[in-house]
Amino acid sequence: MRVLVLEFVTSGGMRGEVLPPSLVAEATLIRDAMLRDLAALPQGIDVHLTGDDRLPLPPGATPVGARADAWALWRSLAAGADLVWPVAPETGGVLGRLVEMLEGTGAHVLASRPEAIRAATSKLETARRLARAGLPHIPTFAFEAAPQMAGPRITKPDDGAGCDDTRLWPDGTPATPERPQGLVIQPYVAGEAASLTVLAQQGDARLLSANRQHIRLVDGHVSLAGLTVGSIADTDGRLAALAREVAATFPGLAGIFGIDILLTAEGPVVVEVNPRLTTAYAGLGEALGLNPASLLAELAAPAGAGIVLQTRAVELALA
Repeated sequence: MRVLVLEFVTSGGMRGEVLPPSLVAEATLIRDAMLRDLAALPQGIDVHLTGDDRLPLPPGATPVGARADAWALWRSLAAGADLVWPVAPETGGVLGRLVEMLEGTGAHVLASRPEAIRAATSKLETARRLARAGLPHIPTFAFEAAPQMAGPRITKPDDGAGCDDTRLWPDGTPATPERPQGLVIQPYVAGEAASLTVLAQQGDARLLSANRQHIRLVDGHVSLAGLTVGSIADTDGRLAALAREVAATFPGLAGIFGIDILLTAEGPVVVEVNPRLTTAYAGLGEALGLNPASLLAELAAPAGAGIVLQTRAVELALA
């Protein structure tokens, strides 16, 4: 099987921009885990990929230089692939446009459907859907149309990925971001930051791991400093049930994706849905004690479908 691995940041998607070191670090962790898991599958996988020539290139990667058209190169490589496994940030609609372009080549794309990506990309739409489904979530408003809020607040881009441009505004401090266009505002909700890594396929959604997120706050700016993958036990099945309910609220989610949550005194609260591989994937294989790629029907006869997955804690430091 010929597989094109396309991790947007490291594959040349930002060749014309400055590469933020933190973004490169997370993207490289994800890409290297994908390559490692594909190489460990028992059947022969012929892996192809491209690489931003400013970064160390994996063996066999086609370099993307300053004058290259990465999208045209990906389109050409996808047309000759049996399967394309893409990862990209949602910001600016990049992930959705990438999946639509790849599907247009006729290749089988291991990704969520574009309509699910578009819905999950918007924090406003995510909150609306979760509210309609009666699922615990954080009230979310367009910044320019928000009601008055007491207490601390959070601002972030409506289509941002991860902690991109996320700010905490303390109680009594006016939320005055430099560029309010495209931002949403939310009340601050106290709780432990966590994430769920979920597998959606064949009409079902399965919780693979629940992970602690280590959040850094510097001068009001929120960032992700690391993760402990598989460190939260779902003893009562509550997190697995929430994962299934969220997946049902976003038809078209597929493959391995993430759900950011807060563990509050009242129970888990959904923060956002990430319709793609997240950084937690880099520690998932070690946490599960099995190859996550072997769970994907597109890549292998799914392993472990009839067993209860057990996890152990795996630390991922990002900064």
